[in-house]
Amino acid sequence: MLNITKNTNGTALTIGLEGRLDTVTSPTLEGELKTDLNGVEELVFDMEKLQYISSAGLRVLLSAQKVMNKQGNMVVRNASDDVKEIFDVTGFSDILTIE
Repeated sequence: MLNITKNTNGTALTIGLEGRLDTVTSPTLEGELKTDLNGVEELVFDMEKLQYISSAGLRVLLSAQKVMNKQGNMVVRNASDDVKEIFDVTGFSDILTIE
């Protein structure tokens, strides 16, 4: 189960993720990002309530990062130690801006 909350402020978009970003739930986030990133210059993923991220979820983040490299910047905030460990092990901590 994944709950997605969105908060837009001008050209900034904050996406809150709660639950699990995995093979089952990542297509939902991917579908929403395809339309939501138009005109966005600042993208923030708030992962305070995200419990788990799988390789499918990492792929969605990587796709979002590629889009944002062209039109602005992307930040991952409030990731739990478990999620940060997944970023470290996969090398995503070198690709993403994690605060």
